[in-house]
Amino acid sequence: MIYRAIDYLLIFIQWAIFARVIISWIPIPRDNNIIRLLYQITEPILAPLRSIIQRSALGSSMMLDFSPVLAFLIISFLRNLVFNLMF
Repeated sequence: MIYRAIDYLLIFIQWAIFARVIISWIPIPRDNNIIRLLYQITEPILAPLRSIIQRSALGSSMMLDFSPVLAFLIISFLRNLVFNLMF
């Protein structure tokens, strides 16, 4: 049961990151309450990943933010780990 709750939380975080990526392409004011909430949910995950990428050899010259991609990979790994622990 706990594993299922963790899996649902990770799925929710993945969808929140996906929504943030889509919203970043749309010119919407960032003072909207829903968008602010979305940033509050995703920023604690993306900010550390962003700083790791920027400190890497390739990160200083990148124009795109690849932290959502890295977050998706890590969350997918965690979901697979949780799935393997469930069964």
